[in-house]
Amino acid sequence: MPARAVLTHRWNPALTLFLLLLGALWMAGGASHADVTGQVVTRGAAWSLLVLAILLGVRPVVAGARPVFWLLLATVLLVLLQLVPLPPNIWTALPGRDALLGASPDEAIWRPWAIVPSATANAASSLIVPVVTFMLMSALRDEEKPWLPTILLGVIFCAMLVGLLQFSSFGIDNPFINDSAGAVGGTFANRNHFALLLAMGCLITPVWAFAGKRSAGWRAPVALGLITLFALTILATGSRAGLLTGLLALALGLALCWHDVGHALRGAPRWVFPALIAAIVGVVALFVLVSIAADRAESVRRAFEIDAGQDMRTRGLPTVLAMIAAYFPAGSGFGGFDPIFRLHEPFALLKPTYFNHAHNDFLEVVLDGGLPALLLLIVAIGWYAIASVRAWRASGRHAVLPKLGSAMLLLVLVASVFDYPARTPMIMAMIVIAASWLCQNRTVGVRAAFT
Repeated sequence: MPARAVLTHRWNPALTLFLLLLGALWMAGGASHADVTGQVVTRGAAWSLLVLAILLGVRPVVAGARPVFWLLLATVLLVLLQLVPLPPNIWTALPGRDALLGASPDEAIWRPWAIVPSATANAASSLIVPVVTFMLMSALRDEEKPWLPTILLGVIFCAMLVGLLQFSSFGIDNPFINDSAGAVGGTFANRNHFALLLAMGCLITPVWAFAGKRSAGWRAPVALGLITLFALTILATGSRAGLLTGLLALALGLALCWHDVGHALRGAPRWVFPALIAAIVGVVALFVLVSIAADRAESVRRAFEIDAGQDMRTRGLPTVLAMIAAYFPAGSGFGGFDPIFRLHEPFALLKPTYFNHAHNDFLEVVLDGGLPALLLLIVAIGWYAIASVRAWRASGRHAVLPKLGSAMLLLVLVASVFDYPARTPMIMAMIVIAASWLCQNRTVGVRAAFT
């Protein structure tokens, strides 16, 4: 009986369920399209794990991450609110609905706020992933939370291995995502999103090696190898945005562990520390230059070949801004960018492929949600800025994870200027984890150093 009690005490179902969720996201959480098989897998897994968590008595602890809880709750409520049917006199008064008048023979029917309610319902359904991620992560015990950087690094490493296999021309047909043949996207449908995940790996790796409670030891050379592989894989993806986030991640990762590396070398001569940093930078730069010389750095090649006049992001921006003005302050409805853009698409932008997103998530959020979404976005960024300043001003080992969370969210914000990474299930989960880490700066109970 005592042994059973000890076993029950040691096993935490929240950790097991959290690992299963990450496994499902690694396998099928790399696409944002509503009609891919991966959405069925990730959302089905999230709902199943939610039911199991309830049955097993998993209790989330909101106290340590209240800002994340309230922001997530506000997001869910805002999306669901757009599905509530409105009386005809209210719906017709919303901006941008004039073009749809007369589309139905019965003008007296009640319509949802969202112009494309099926797309908004899909957007609402996608939020189950961050909700379950928050629930399971907040239910982890204090002694389990320090394992998260290592766990995430393992997930990113496995995703990178898939990308390396693709880079070596090994044919991988992922049935869960809408990937492109011959593209180096890892477990993602979009190379920009894959490059963002690899950039997060460049952030987590030096922190994992030098800022933990254990001495660097064998982790230091492993970290150097991992960072080099992450950087080379980013180059192979062909993502121009990945170049920016990758360089930013390397700089932030160095800033995060600068003091810890110096502390580990406190007994060595003064010249050893700067020489070591220069050697690390030199090794990574050498491999990058070799990759460029061998014409294997697709991101660099595409960066030099870019033509702003032919880039759809640039050409479509005036139309997107006009759409925002047309639907503001009510918004057009979350998830409906594709059909809404077709209503406004000028003949000059017509092409065989379609423009599925604004490729600037800040603009698309305002287009989708109008003034309420804009206010929520301002509140979220304002909280992030205040919490980040507080985290980076703090010192000590307990401040490492909040700084890491701040840096990871910064990468997402930068990447969102050029694309829509936060709409993929895997990046949704990473955002929740990073935001929860950022909250830990003021939570005394979780200030243990990580493993």
